[in-house]
Amino acid sequence: MQASNKIAFSKYSVHAFSTDFHRKKFFIRKTNPTFEKKYQVLLKVLYESIVQGLHQLTANKLRTFLSLLGITIGIFSIVSVQSAIDSMKVSVKNSFNELGSDVVYIDRNPWDETNDDNFRIYEKFPEPNYKEYLELEERLDLAKYISYCGFSNGSVIKYQNSSIEGAFIMGPSFDYASVQNIKFKSGRWFTNNEYNTASNKLILGAILADELFQDINPVGKYVRLYGSKYQVIGVVEENGDNLFSPIPYDIASIIPLTNLKNYININDDRNGRIVSAKANDGVTLDELKDEIIADLRAIRQIRPIEQNNFFVNNISMLDGIINDVFGKMTIVGYIIGIFALIVGLFSVANIMFVSVKERTNLIGIKKALGAKRAVILLEILTEAVILCIVGGFMGLFMVLGVLKVIAVVSSFAVGLTFWNGVYGVVISVITGILAGLAPALTASKMDPVEAMRA
Repeated sequence: MQASNKIAFSKYSVHAFSTDFHRKKFFIRKTNPTFEKKYQVLLKVLYESIVQGLHQLTANKLRTFLSLLGITIGIFSIVSVQSAIDSMKVSVKNSFNELGSDVVYIDRNPWDETNDDNFRIYEKFPEPNYKEYLELEERLDLAKYISYCGFSNGSVIKYQNSSIEGAFIMGPSFDYASVQNIKFKSGRWFTNNEYNTASNKLILGAILADELFQDINPVGKYVRLYGSKYQVIGVVEENGDNLFSPIPYDIASIIPLTNLKNYININDDRNGRIVSAKANDGVTLDELKDEIIADLRAIRQIRPIEQNNFFVNNISMLDGIINDVFGKMTIVGYIIGIFALIVGLFSVANIMFVSVKERTNLIGIKKALGAKRAVILLEILTEAVILCIVGGFMGLFMVLGVLKVIAVVSSFAVGLTFWNGVYGVVISVITGILAGLAPALTASKMDPVEAMRA
């Protein structure tokens, strides 16, 4: 009879004869009141900890403000530096991408060199010249386009009463626009006939055009350069938003290479030059590089046992340098932010010790009523995390304000990304855990009788 009653009043007797073990196990776990009670207690502890944390913020405003100031400054320092570096990195990479991801550049220096001693050797190498460009143009089969561009400074360009001294002059070959993917705000590139006849045609950068012509459309107007009249046929699209522009198109005056040869020696090393080639469809950069190296060695008559006295560069070579530079900048930002966070950590730890001291009697009562050490520990830690999260959000709002001001007063595109915001919150949570760990351990180890007496 006793056995029968035991089975009849057993909470899970309905499954006594079940053969589906997994189903029985799931049903027990689902309806176990102890299991549900643990979750209810956990949620209640978290809720009370959040309420107490917010109460600490409002009860002692000055103390809270001074304690959270370090967290706010720390999060502001780390997130603002990271946001600025991310924006600068994107801007620099976008600027470099304007050089073309499918374009190679022939130079006497390698772009990925970081050893200054080697540059003394490279300075003795000859610059690529116009004659070599013409020979490469005849030889290369894997290049869709190959271009040459000479540069000159110090000229004066005039339009009526407006003039620009020390103008930056570019003299590109006809295919330069196709290699560099030049985009126009208005007007066009040189025609084949204008290039071959060395016509006095001129293309202006956007900023230079604005300074010379103000609100007047410059296309079709005439300016004076090198003492001659040049007709403006186009204006290059402005790229001033980029932090780094490899070629300053915005302030450039572009005339045909055949025309520039009449005024300067384009092979003079005192005048800059660029020789670049765009890969044909289906041709990899490595294949194009190999062909250029073989042909230029033959043109310069470099013997098989001798090393190249030139380099063939492309954009991907700059990635390592860019990442290294911005990596060091990030470390500096972290160091500044970590010192601020350390100050904030001790400030929050101090306010949590004060909070524990004020609630010693209450903690003793909770422990006397059966509250476990883990519950007290979780309660204090949650309160510390809440305080740090509030400080973290204050820092993020400061970052948003500063970045908005930068965006308004400058053309540099900068902003707070979602992941940088998440990063700031995560750091706040970690700081809160570290700051609240010692006070939480102190509270959880209290003797309930002595705590109630205090």
